[in-house]
Amino acid sequence: MATPRMTTQTLTVLGTMLSEPDGEWYGLELCKRAGLNPGTIYPTLDRLLKAGWLERRWEDIDPKTEGRPRRRLYRLTGLGAPAARQALDDHLASLHPAPATSRRPVQRPRPA
Repeated sequence: MATPRMTTQTLTVLGTMLSEPDGEWYGLELCKRAGLNPGTIYPTLDRLLKAGWLERRWEDIDPKTEGRPRRRLYRLTGLGAPAARQALDDHLASLHPAPATSRRPVQRPRPA
């Protein structure tokens, strides 16, 4: 499967989900925890689903008993959790690249 586009929002969602990598998250909870708007979260979740990094399911509740609609729950897959960690590590490494090895300039004799 293809690697999803790593936008700032995607990295934020992945970082939030990795704070509880075995947890199940619903969209509004991710919005609040990641500090993003629903219009940003859901396209991001869709990209991650298509890449196989997430799976989703409907919450198993009785909406009448709970007094609210069922939630769509998202969780990192076995492929998604390590891929998310790697994407975040790669992003951090790009922010702080390792110093390049420098060569000392060659000293040439000055003409007399």
